[in-house]
Amino acid sequence: MPTTPSPPEPRSTVRTLLRLWPYVRPVRARLFSAAFIAVVASCIGLVIPLVLKWMVDGPIADRDPAGVWLGALYLLLLGLAEALLFGFRRWLVARPLSHVEAEMRAGLYRHLQRLPIAFHDRWPSGQLLSRATTDLMLLRMFLAFPLTFLLVNGVTILVGVIIMLVQDWMLGLVILIPAVPVMVTCVVFEKRYSGAARLAQDQVGDLTTVVEEGVLGIRIIKGFGRHRSQARAFRELAGKLRGTELHKARLLATILGVIVTLPELAIGAALVLGAVRVADGSLSAGTLVAFLSTALALRWPVDSIGFLLAMSQEAATATERYFEVMDAEPESSAAAGSRAAGATGVPPLERSRERGRVGAAAPRSAERRVQPPGESHDPAPTGHLPGPVGLRGRRDCPRSDGLVFHEVTFRYPDAPSDTAPVLDRIDLHIRPGESLALVGATGSGKTTLTALVPRLHEVTGGRITLDGTDITEMSREELRSRVAVAFEEPTLFSASVGENVLMGGGTGDEDLERALAVAQADFAHALPRGTDTQVGEQGLSLSGGQRQRLALARAVVGRPDFLVLDDPLSALDVHTEAAVEAALRRVLADTTALIVAHRPSTVLLADRVALLSGGRITAVGTHHELLRDNPEYAHLMSGAPAGNQEDDER
Repeated sequence: MPTTPSPPEPRSTVRTLLRLWPYVRPVRARLFSAAFIAVVASCIGLVIPLVLKWMVDGPIADRDPAGVWLGALYLLLLGLAEALLFGFRRWLVARPLSHVEAEMRAGLYRHLQRLPIAFHDRWPSGQLLSRATTDLMLLRMFLAFPLTFLLVNGVTILVGVIIMLVQDWMLGLVILIPAVPVMVTCVVFEKRYSGAARLAQDQVGDLTTVVEEGVLGIRIIKGFGRHRSQARAFRELAGKLRGTELHKARLLATILGVIVTLPELAIGAALVLGAVRVADGSLSAGTLVAFLSTALALRWPVDSIGFLLAMSQEAATATERYFEVMDAEPESSAAAGSRAAGATGVPPLERSRERGRVGAAAPRSAERRVQPPGESHDPAPTGHLPGPVGLRGRRDCPRSDGLVFHEVTFRYPDAPSDTAPVLDRIDLHIRPGESLALVGATGSGKTTLTALVPRLHEVTGGRITLDGTDITEMSREELRSRVAVAFEEPTLFSASVGENVLMGGGTGDEDLERALAVAQADFAHALPRGTDTQVGEQGLSLSGGQRQRLALARAVVGRPDFLVLDDPLSALDVHTEAAVEAALRRVLADTTALIVAHRPSTVLLADRVALLSGGRITAVGTHHELLRDNPEYAHLMSGAPAGNQEDDER
């Protein structure tokens, strides 16, 4: 079961929570006002025992009914004032703290869009989802209640103890006896509860991942009859979470037992001692009533210490988990070495929705930059063969034009250092207007190579240039406006057909219709609401071939300068594939394309073919040249089983 990367070393709770200050600063005035109002309300509650003392030693002792009614009126007014002030405090913090939660959630989502693919490869989606939902809810609850009442209750206890000591220092000392064991218990509780809270929140993330995978993979689960094993795995994780929650409950019950029992014993002892002193005349009855009333008024502030500390620890853990994601280094939007924060704060789906299906103009692809004559010093590509007569790519173009891989090496960041790189010194040149098919056995690194062009991964060594410009010297926003990608596994969003396609660019209905025609996706018009039809989560309401055609339409809708296609026709039947290929040839005539291919029909879309084997480009030529001269390529195109390759080579 995948889990989140290891959490950092334990840190101070206060230092961790202080990281929330930048988010809280805009609403600090209302929070400070709310805290001040709560302190005033609590102090008003401590005035009530003093009124009781006046009533007992005054009107009651003097048998003055009018004075008793006056005292009752004072108590009623004090109670109303306390209730109104606490209600006003709640009103002050509700709206701004909801805004803080919303801003933090939006910031987390924007940051996730800017994080590199390697980050998302490591992190289970459920862990990220729990941070964006459960953890932020805990933070809002902490800011709304525990943060204020840790201060309010601390001030209330301090003022109450001073009042009791002033009334009678001897009884005050009796009440203070439990203070030391209560504080020791709180320190021990804080350390133990912190670890339990972290474990529980991580387990919630794991459970969320299982639920998400179960929902998205429901067809596989039902198709293979694995619902019982999946339910069993879920029960095991839920059981572990239950055990952790019970451990938290035991810890909370322990501290509450100590915090409630010891002060109650102290109040009982003070009651007995005070009654004895009232009996011998050394203490007035009113003073004893006021003292005990003050002690009872402090019961809730003292009793609440346990769950306030528990909520604070959960908030500190949620803060830690939140910033584990926010501290991850995003992709820079500017040139290599720039530390600018991401390409854009608006997710692609939102940009397409803002653009709409009609009207709003989108920026056209940037003009191609051609390296000035005489600057090129790139090495000749391995296996580079001159194109045949009639090739769309210009043979007399400068060496730096088009898409060029210069000694490109790539190793995944988490791969052991002693393992061979996935790609080793790739040297390849795709001329302007040329289409090149990339062929290789499964696992040879074809998809990885295509992911390097839009900088979904960063090269480990060497460089890639577009029209003479190193892609690391371009902002990702500019690079990705010039390079469009269609992946083998098409991903659609819970949006309309039109919105999904227009994520790739385009300016409205005209481009949308053109892209659908190229991808032979006219089925979109037959849907219940045409291109406004919602495709559902992951596009599962459509067939695999329909999803793949919409993904292809998304790639071509913005008329990109460079097109990277990762086996874009694998899910299509032969007739649809032939129609798509015919339309795609017209698109490829105006763009430079790198196409991952597994079938001869897809290879024939390209002008030339590059064979990727063992992480190296081992041959480059036309389909017919490689079919005639390269046994490995001939074997791959023959579709023969792997065991027959040796026979094919003889």
